[in-house]
Amino acid sequence: MTSGEQRSRVRVFGLRARLLLAFLVVAAISAGTTAALTYREARSALLQTAQDTAVTSFRDRVQQTGFSLPLPREDLEGVLRDIARMGKPHPWVVFAEYGSIRASSGENPVSTVITPELRRAARANPHGSFERVVKDGVPYLTIAMPTVFKAGPDSVLPSGIVLYAVMRMTDEQLNVDALLMAGRDGALPGLAVALIPGLIAARSVLRPVRKLRQAALSMGSGRLDTRIPVRGSDELADLARTFNESTGQLERSVRELREAEERARRFASDVSHELRTPLAGMLAVTEVLDEDADGLDADTARAVRLISAETGKLAVLVEDLMEISRFDARAAELNADEVDVAEAIRKTLQNRHWTDDRVRVELPDGIRARLDPRRFDVVIANLVGNALRHGGAPVTVSLHTEHLGAEAHSPGTAVLITEVADSGPGIQPAVLPHIFDRFYKADAARTRSAGSGLGLAITLENVKLHGGTIRAGNLPGGGAVFTVEIPLHTEEADG
Repeated sequence: MTSGEQRSRVRVFGLRARLLLAFLVVAAISAGTTAALTYREARSALLQTAQDTAVTSFRDRVQQTGFSLPLPREDLEGVLRDIARMGKPHPWVVFAEYGSIRASSGENPVSTVITPELRRAARANPHGSFERVVKDGVPYLTIAMPTVFKAGPDSVLPSGIVLYAVMRMTDEQLNVDALLMAGRDGALPGLAVALIPGLIAARSVLRPVRKLRQAALSMGSGRLDTRIPVRGSDELADLARTFNESTGQLERSVRELREAEERARRFASDVSHELRTPLAGMLAVTEVLDEDADGLDADTARAVRLISAETGKLAVLVEDLMEISRFDARAAELNADEVDVAEAIRKTLQNRHWTDDRVRVELPDGIRARLDPRRFDVVIANLVGNALRHGGAPVTVSLHTEHLGAEAHSPGTAVLITEVADSGPGIQPAVLPHIFDRFYKADAARTRSAGSGLGLAITLENVKLHGGTIRAGNLPGGGAVFTVEIPLHTEEADG
């Protein structure tokens, strides 16, 4: 997955989308819960009203009807039709069961809607019973009511006749369905309307977040005086205050560090500059002493040579300190010229008297590049000298060019690649990340006599000044290798 696709996915499921989604989920749950409760109460009210009206009306009609036994079937059907005509709130179909006799006010003497459970409940309860039944998708209310007959002027006895009223509840079901559809049809527009305050709320929440992001980007570009306006007293305002306090502390800390760094850089530069004059005199004296050392006794000659060697190292350290100070002050300049790279490397080796038995070269002729001859000389000299001191002879210096492909960071650019490899044990893995640090010692027991401790740091700065890179590593067969890559620019190519 590419970085663009990742950013797109993050944007789709970003904070704004999650806030809107959460708002809509809460709105949907609230609307759904409200609609469900309203639907349930309205449905119960509709059905309960129709049910109570039917049960009360049927009970009254049954109680007002007196039965005298024996009752012929034709008379029973007439009574049932009289009761059915008074059906409320909708017409009834009335059925009667008396022993093996089955009669009704309609065409069929029996009903498939009346359940065995209702029959058992009617016989067990003298006040009757009822239930709602759905048959073939049609809702019905079925009511069972036992009857009595008059045994005398003031007494009644169970007659054994059970009357059943069956009433369709189609109208009530239509009203319930209409409620359900109204709730469903109103939910979507309600959610659409709820989206508007959701957008407003998300905008109000994200506005401080966007300002925080812009402030962080501004700080990342170096503007440490960036602050966020604080409005209100909520959590976002607290976040803005915390950000402002943190940036203030960071600005003060960075300013103090920069001032300390500037003082340290100025101190190193001033000390190095002040040491150059007495060192020049000391070097002149040590040169004279070196010439006369052969005429001195052995102990005095060793002391003179030691002083001369240490004075020379001190002079190198002072020059390196001044050079690194120029890099820190951004005062180092690149005076580039077109040079024969192989010839420049040979001159560097000849000037240091590094013979072929110590340093081997693989330098094809004809490679020309725009380089600063003095700084490129320092790069090669520091790398070869470091390889001889800490690696081991023979040291190999190789040179070639390479054309970077489309996958490289500079597509279509040719680079000059210089490698310096030694025959030593190589660089320890723990040392590699710090190999170009200033005054870094790979071996704590090693003294400063091997160099100033700034050689590789100066090499790195010189390579970066050319727009190149340098890296350190180990060869598969043993030995360290330093690889310098510098963009290849020539007058012909530039033209």
